[in-house]
Amino acid sequence: MVLWRKRLARRPASLHPDIMLDTRDQDILALLQDDADMPLAAIAARVSLSASACSRRIQRLEAEGHILRRVAVLDRARMNLPTTIFVVVKTSRHQAGWLEEFKAAISAIPEIVEAHRLTGNFDYILKMVLPNVEHYDTVYKRLVSRIELAEMSAYISMETLKFATAIPTRFS
Repeated sequence: MVLWRKRLARRPASLHPDIMLDTRDQDILALLQDDADMPLAAIAARVSLSASACSRRIQRLEAEGHILRRVAVLDRARMNLPTTIFVVVKTSRHQAGWLEEFKAAISAIPEIVEAHRLTGNFDYILKMVLPNVEHYDTVYKRLVSRIELAEMSAYISMETLKFATAIPTRFS
């Protein structure tokens, strides 16, 4: 019995210890990430469940917040947004009020599709999707008219080597 307790103590702490996903839950999530339109019967067959049991699991996964929403992934080339630019940002202001202004400023610009706070020499990195490189100047002007920034540097992506929307499901 003491060995059993030691094994449990070595397990990594979960962010949500009261919500444990089993292999079937993880497989359902992986399938839905790959194709959210997959018919329920097909998902159930792939995870060896009845359709009703699979449906209940999906409803539970939604209720617990594992599934935030279901979306369509658009073809950027067909949407005339083939250009990706990453912008690193430095700021001299780090107050909470400024951060809220920054979030509002980037949220108002649809071409900015991701934003992350960083460690290291830069404070933030922004991912922009644009119809062409020239359009960056338009987005740049909109951003700096909304918020004060100390420094910005843009990096044009020459090629996407990996693009994925799915995240690993085995860590939950």
